[in-house]
This record gives sequence, structure tokens and C-alpha cells, in this order.
Amino acid sequence: MNVRAQLAMVFHLDKCIGCHTCSVACKNIWTDRAGAEYMWWNNVETKPGTGYPSRWEDQLNFQGGWELTRNRELKLRSQGRIEALFKLFYNPRQPSLDDYYEPWTYEYSNLFDAPEGDDQPAVRAISQITGEPIDIKSGPNWDDDLSGSPIYAANDVNLDELTDGEREQLFEVERIAMMYLPRICNHCANPSCVAACPSGAIYKRGEDGIVLIDQNKCRGWRACVPACPYKKIYYNWQTGKSEKCILCFPRLETGQAPACFHSCVGRIRYLGVLLYDADRVPDALRVDDRMLIENHRNVLCDPFDETVIASAKENGISDEFLFAAQKSPVYDYVAKWKLALPLHAEYRTLPMLYYVPPLLPVMGKTDADSYQSTTSDLFSALDNARIPIKYLARLFGAGNVEPVEHALKKLLAVRYHQRQKQVGDVSELISRAMLKAAELTEREAEAIYRMTALPNFMERFVIPPLNREMSMEGTCSPEQCKGGCGFGPGQSLAGVNRD
Repeated sequence: MNVRAQLAMVFHLDKCIGCHTCSVACKNIWTDRAGAEYMWWNNVETKPGTGYPSRWEDQLNFQGGWELTRNRELKLRSQGRIEALFKLFYNPRQPSLDDYYEPWTYEYSNLFDAPEGDDQPAVRAISQITGEPIDIKSGPNWDDDLSGSPIYAANDVNLDELTDGEREQLFEVERIAMMYLPRICNHCANPSCVAACPSGAIYKRGEDGIVLIDQNKCRGWRACVPACPYKKIYYNWQTGKSEKCILCFPRLETGQAPACFHSCVGRIRYLGVLLYDADRVPDALRVDDRMLIENHRNVLCDPFDETVIASAKENGISDEFLFAAQKSPVYDYVAKWKLALPLHAEYRTLPMLYYVPPLLPVMGKTDADSYQSTTSDLFSALDNARIPIKYLARLFGAGNVEPVEHALKKLLAVRYHQRQKQVGDVSELISRAMLKAAELTEREAEAIYRMTALPNFMERFVIPPLNREMSMEGTCSPEQCKGGCGFGPGQSLAGVNRD
């Protein structure tokens, strides 16, 4: 057993209102500078939709993540050892600026300096790359709230599993539904970006598993960009370096939640420590897609198990970290309740960001002049969901419907349990039957409700003391190294010390 600690995350999609406050908070802190104009380390997508960059989930085109060979070995999709040399100079799998968008601003000075005329002065869109006026044709979240659009939603690669009839129903005007998908770097336990980097500049921090890019070592070869299947690494055209989400580690090291977590209006984000067994990782990924979710959970360790605690201490994990792991809301959602699932587990990067799938509204029907949405069977609402479960399974189940359906049944049972208690329009008999069918006790249902609807700040974010200065003492004096992180020449995103 080789126990490691990882700061992990859960996003509860039933609570996301698509306000983009998280994206703006991140933009204002980290990517509001030259060369980073087109970068959105945090973005919120409308699903069904093509996302940002456009059709990023199309791995036949971008070749991101890992694939399983006939010999049950993991192989980078984007490059082998020999072709990696040639792709240093030309890589046809690189997303282009058209896949992102050409960043622009507006000619605000015209509002003040325009000559006197009969009309109010207006502003033109100006390219932030060329400085010339542009005709805007795309942008980040360009398909925001446009589910049902034949241009964007219909080109979602996750719809491939649906039949023609299901696709046709999905885009009928009276059935149109959508969900929001906030995305940041997954800080994967088996990151393909790290494996693809020819400079060795990308690494996982030993103490918390955050994936970072050493700006001193990065040579701008950009092999990491196509290798990341989630397209969450970007190339800064001014500095010539790659950049990515750093999970706001300077804030974490002072006990604060990352900016996108702190600013989240819907309070959908949870942060906590997960313990996992690194020895189990290779075998957990060398399986068929349908087994990936269960194997992903089996990699995680019970933080209360004495054997796990002993192994963790042998690896230098502190008592404070172990205590944080025992209080982690992420462990509860992922391993204990089995409600949160990884996004596209079939990429085999073992992402450490999990999503609670949305309990979509049931499909109602018009009967005479009234709208009917009641159902006779306990869970028939799931079969009639406006977005088919097969679609959600492509996102959160590696194509396997079972884990998604299991999570949705639990969410529906908790909802009916609370309706029986607080509204009284559900009988106690039905409530208990649904809890039993969803394999939940009343105590667990209350705990899920409490963590979903009523958690306070300290319950959502269980941040361990990172003790970064103690980690640095082995190779460098903290007094000499402080301030050695940030952007620009001669500075490193991760400071001067690497684990």
C-alpha cells in the first residue's frame, strides 16, 4: 500500500445556476494579462453543447488522454516516444485559435473622443491580438443557454450514443432542457499532460497533488495542450510558456478557498482531502470502460482505516492532513454516498474533480388544458427525464448507465423524503420504499440533505494546513525562497522548490 494525499473537489450540478461568477473571479485574478486574454482556467458550459474550446471532447480529433492497448497497457493517445520528437515542431492535433476564439475588447476611447455628431458615439470590437476591428463570430460560452441549437447543441459528441428518435425528441421545442457544466483543471492522479511534457516542467506537488507547471523549465513545446483531454492547458503567446489552473495554491496555503470556490453563488463547490493508494492506480485503469467508475472508487482509501493511517504516516502525511481527510465532504460524496462521479473517466487520467449529476426535471405532458408531471412508479421520472440518462452516462459514467442511475435514484429518494417531511404531499410509505430501493437509510438521507442544502463555509471547504514552508526547508530557506512564485521571467508558478 502506497497512500498519497490529494486535494479533491466536488461540483454539485443541481445547484449550478450558470451565473459565471466563478469564471469572472478566476479571470480577474489569474488571466487578466497580456498573452492570456483567450484563457479561461474556469469556464461554465451549457450542455448539450460543444463547449470551450469547441468540441473539446472529440478525442478522435484532439487525441487527448490515455488509451488501452491490446496488451492492456496504457498509452498516450497524443504521441509515442518517436513521434514526440517530430511533434515538437508540428503537431496537427493542437487546437487552433478558431477552436478557442479571437479575444477582443472595445474601442472605449471613442465614447469620449468622438467628434460631435447627430448620433451617440458607439464602440467597435477590437482584436486584442492585431488591434484591428473584428467581426465577432465566436467566443467563450458562445452557446450559453442555447441548448436545442442545431449549430451548437446538435454537434455535442456525447449525443452519439442516442438514437435518431432520442435526438429528435431532445430538440423538440416543448422538451428542450439544458444543464450547466463548470470546468477547471481536474488535477488528475494520472495526468497525461505530465507524461507528455518533454521538458519535465509539469508535475504534481507531493503534499497535495496539485498539478503545476514550472515556468523556469517550460520551453513552450506545447505537447501538454493536445495531451490534456479536457483542454485545460493553454499557451501564453507572449511569454512562450504553457499555463493552467493552479487551484489558487497561494490562497490554499493561507487557509483560503480558491477564488472560484469562494465566489460561487450557488455554493455548488466542495473541497477536501482524498487518500488514495498509488499502487492500485495502474491496474484500476487497465480495465474495460464499464468497470472504470467502480475501479476509480476502489483506488480511494478509507481515512478511518488503521492500516491506511499507518501507511499514510509512513509517506509523511501529517496528522492534520489525515484529520482533514476524515472530515472531507469530497470523501462523503464520492466514496461514502457514491453520488459524485468523475467527468469522462474513459480518458483514464483519474480526475480528482467529481460531479454530482443533475436531477433533471421530469418530462411532463399536456392533458387537455393542464400540465401533468406526476408518475405512478417510484423512479419512472428518471426514465422520462428530458435529457436521457444515456447522455449523462457519456459524461459521468464512461458510457455505463448504472452508476449514473444509481446516483440519481439516491438524489430522487432524498428529495421525496424531504417532501414527505416538510411539504407532506408524499406518503411516508412511498418515502420509505424509495429510500430502501435507493439503498439509503434515513440517517444517510438526512446527511446528504444537510450537506447539499445547509452546509456552512467550513463544512464545504475542509482545507488542511499545507505547511509549505516545512516542505521547502529540506532544500531551501523559506526566508530566501519566499516571493519566488508568480508569473514572468525568472519566477516559477510553484516557487523554487519541487517535491
